[in-house]
Amino acid sequence: MRAIVIHAAKDLRIEERETPPVGAGQVRIAMATGGVCGSDLHYYNHGGFATVRIREPMILGHEVSGVIAELGAGVEDLAVGDLVAISPSRPCGRCRYCAEGARNHCLNMRFYGSAMPMPHIQGAFREELVADASQCVRATGLTAGEAAMSEPLSVCLHAVRRAGEILGKRVLVTGCGPIGTLAILVARRAGAAEIVATDIADNALRVAAAVGADRTINVAADRDALGAYTADKGTFDVLFECSGAEIALTGAIPAMRPRGVIVQVGNGGDMTLPMMQITAKELELRGSFRFHEEFATAVRLMQSGLIDVKPLITHTIPLAEAERAFQIANDRSAAMKAQIAFN
Repeated sequence: MRAIVIHAAKDLRIEERETPPVGAGQVRIAMATGGVCGSDLHYYNHGGFATVRIREPMILGHEVSGVIAELGAGVEDLAVGDLVAISPSRPCGRCRYCAEGARNHCLNMRFYGSAMPMPHIQGAFREELVADASQCVRATGLTAGEAAMSEPLSVCLHAVRRAGEILGKRVLVTGCGPIGTLAILVARRAGAAEIVATDIADNALRVAAAVGADRTINVAADRDALGAYTADKGTFDVLFECSGAEIALTGAIPAMRPRGVIVQVGNGGDMTLPMMQITAKELELRGSFRFHEEFATAVRLMQSGLIDVKPLITHTIPLAEAERAFQIANDRSAAMKAQIAFN
């Protein structure tokens, strides 16, 4: 089978790989669609991010869907021909964090397409994948592209859970790539009263407005636009920082009202923070990392029509042109979510 393999920054290859046999409790999946994620772009553009670096060839990809082609022994709740969304989250279920219910912090996590451990965890951008049946959620009624959006939607469901109560709150979202735009959709579904979104790309802001942001601000064109929200110690109850850029976080803090909640979702490396402002306003800074149990909920929300991700899917590129998908995903003036079709 063919797989998309990163060797170093800008060194992306389509290579042949073996498909392992299907074991008990597993399924073989003919892959349908994979979305190019921000972390995939970090590997492609820079060979990694922060301290995480490519040290050996690694198959990329973790936003994927496919069709069940073979069932292993003991698999009873799936059938050959089922379209499934495939969770890349594979916690061990035995470590202290799994026992505490924090499975996204599993000490032995096997998350597709991750260079954090060595050897690296190989990803899911391949024509065939053998996965645990427990990773698969039937995506009946969805397109393969929508099913592949279950992973980033799960990231945002987890982030909104980390924020706590959203009902009636005023929300600021900084960074309107796919994660920021999905955060807008989830925050609105959770009952946010007002959502303001910022970015430096007009295309991203157009999509943010289309999915429900009440106001969008291009902070590159108007660096002082958030100043209107700083009166009386600030306006926003909740910030979802989705860009991973220090300037976005520090620029948003003056617009936060006292005792507001900051949820850092974007991963861009370490930041220097204005701790005096955070202290004086009694702001709560909360990290949000991956997800686990939210995955099946993400599928159900799309199936029921409560969240529509179709406006985010802007490009679908065939496997043979995989590098073009990465180049398109890099162009924020034209793309929101670029996906790769495996069949």
